[in-house]
Amino acid sequence: MTVPPDAMAAAPPAPGRSGAAGAAGVPGAGGAAATVSPTVSPEAFRRRREPLGGRQQNDLRPAHAIDVDRILHSRAYTRYIDKTQVFYLLRNDHITHRVIHVQLLSRIARTVGQKLGLDLDLIEAAALGHDLGHPPFGHDGEKYLSELTEAAGLGKFSHAVMSLRFLERLERNGRGLNLTLGVLDAILCHDGESDFANLSPDPGGADFAELDRRRVLRSSDPGAMVRPMTREGCLVRLCDTVSYIGRDFEDAIILKLVARDDLPAGVRRVLGSTNGTIVYRLVDDLIRQALAGPPLVAFSPGIAGALQEFKDFNRERIYFNKRIKEDAPKIRRLYKILFETYAEDFAAGPSLKASREFVKGLDDRYLSGTSPAEKARDLIAGMTDEYFLRQAEEIVMPSWHSDSY
Repeated sequence: MTVPPDAMAAAPPAPGRSGAAGAAGVPGAGGAAATVSPTVSPEAFRRRREPLGGRQQNDLRPAHAIDVDRILHSRAYTRYIDKTQVFYLLRNDHITHRVIHVQLLSRIARTVGQKLGLDLDLIEAAALGHDLGHPPFGHDGEKYLSELTEAAGLGKFSHAVMSLRFLERLERNGRGLNLTLGVLDAILCHDGESDFANLSPDPGGADFAELDRRRVLRSSDPGAMVRPMTREGCLVRLCDTVSYIGRDFEDAIILKLVARDDLPAGVRRVLGSTNGTIVYRLVDDLIRQALAGPPLVAFSPGIAGALQEFKDFNRERIYFNKRIKEDAPKIRRLYKILFETYAEDFAAGPSLKASREFVKGLDDRYLSGTSPAEKARDLIAGMTDEYFLRQAEEIVMPSWHSDSY
């Protein structure tokens, strides 16, 4: 691993890490660094050196465990509580929100990672942080925001890239959380919508220059195939599908969009027809395949085929179902109104309450180096569904006054 000159090495590997990690990527006495093995996580280097006095000097937590705590206590993580997973504008408290999805992913990926002797803290941090950049109303909202950012000359919007922007640029009043390379890379490289049945790590340069190169690539093409640097990142990416595929199906049954028997016979035979059985069989297969062929993380051909058929079913019967898209045109119009309103407000000097609250406390580097359209994008991307609708109402709807002006 090439270590940035101002980077800080992590604490020793946590229990459960491969023993090879101690010899790979750790600067020697002369300052040289070995190349990281693709079968283990790279050592946890941060973009900025952190002070060694006080709490940091005596912190007994491994570096990736610190990252988990930083993500959990971030404002972006708190906003998961009211962000759409698939279904929106529903008065049904039993339907999955994104906060549940990331917890399910964390649990599932940690279960597999434990059997493979991987870094469970890296897995948890990546799982909990991977969707922080999702804007209101799920993938529909991401599409609408991307249309607006392209028209404004900012390029396409990617929730994976936005997740890193929150973590590195917007949290802590613009200082960012200074997370480790392996966690940031796994978050950037996740893509639960892809149809890959196997992945192996691609450490590349295994440094922050490589991370920034990948960020630029995914900014220009959100669908670009970028493999994670670590096996943990590969695992989180594949387990993303495991965590949502059956859960979305169960939600759709609750909403009477599908019936359990609608699931294709081949899927039911191989994977089962309940979320518990589906998750169990996918996890069991991942563990068996990964143990047999490291560093590859993969599904067996039979399981992969059934999973692809399941994805196709969900896309046709659930994700593109016209019944769940009835309000989509209204949401698209509101996105346009909010984006244009906030961009104009930031350009003139923020006067709207939401604009003022957003930039309050942010450092001068962000305030002076970020265009009005970028600020509008960042503000909207961080909104919960409910906050988005509340701001739209304030902007669009006239207000009652008292008995005089």
